[in-house]
Amino acid sequence: MNEHTTHRNVAMITGANRGIGRATAEQLAALGMTVLIGARNQRRGEEAATAVRAAGGDAHAITLDVTEPTTIAEAATWVEKRFGHLDVLINNAGITGSGRVSPEDAHDQVPSSVDLDMVRSVFEANVFGVIAVTNAMLPLLRRSAAPRIVNVSSAAGSLTITSAPDGPLAGLPTSAAYTPSKTALNALTVQYANELRKDGILVNAADPGYVDTEINNHSGHLTPAQGAAVVVRLATLDAETPTGGFFNEDGPVPW
Repeated sequence: MNEHTTHRNVAMITGANRGIGRATAEQLAALGMTVLIGARNQRRGEEAATAVRAAGGDAHAITLDVTEPTTIAEAATWVEKRFGHLDVLINNAGITGSGRVSPEDAHDQVPSSVDLDMVRSVFEANVFGVIAVTNAMLPLLRRSAAPRIVNVSSAAGSLTITSAPDGPLAGLPTSAAYTPSKTALNALTVQYANELRKDGILVNAADPGYVDTEINNHSGHLTPAQGAAVVVRLATLDAETPTGGFFNEDGPVPW
């Protein structure tokens, strides 16, 4: 175990080589944390980690595909050997299922005509992948004095918001894949929070807003740094704050 790990909190972010994940890594590193940049592509992960280090942060790349159990197990083993614990887990990796298109263009997710294989792939990454990574990292999180788990969700996962006929998302095409996957992620967040509350592990869901990233073909109006702000806030909560909640930068988001 490296000596510097004795005074730095360690945070792992999945899907962190770009977008919200990378901005989160940059902000946590600026706060003095050691950040572990999870990425499916090793080269891109290394490039992101190098950039964070160039800005004065402490960053390391981890090859991690949330849909591949072998890479998850190898990542947990590496963290165990290198640091011996984990303080923050941010489940950020996810897919739309529609490729790089804006939500307005994702007509292939309409429930009555959706491809079930696409739905399965989205849930594999956005829901099952979160379970797999979280469970692999829990033994390491239990060794932290202040463990935090943040699941990166979306306002699209809010049943209250999406069911409102005149609500802010009323103009979007209906979805049987991405949107329900984020609703499921929110429900999963509550269940983990309920289980882990007694252990002092805070688990919350973050709505970063409509962020300009590759996943939506850069159609968002917020910068990755703006979207990452609520993720970072939930990752650094003190012990007297809620668990099992859903938040954006302005406060609680309705379920």
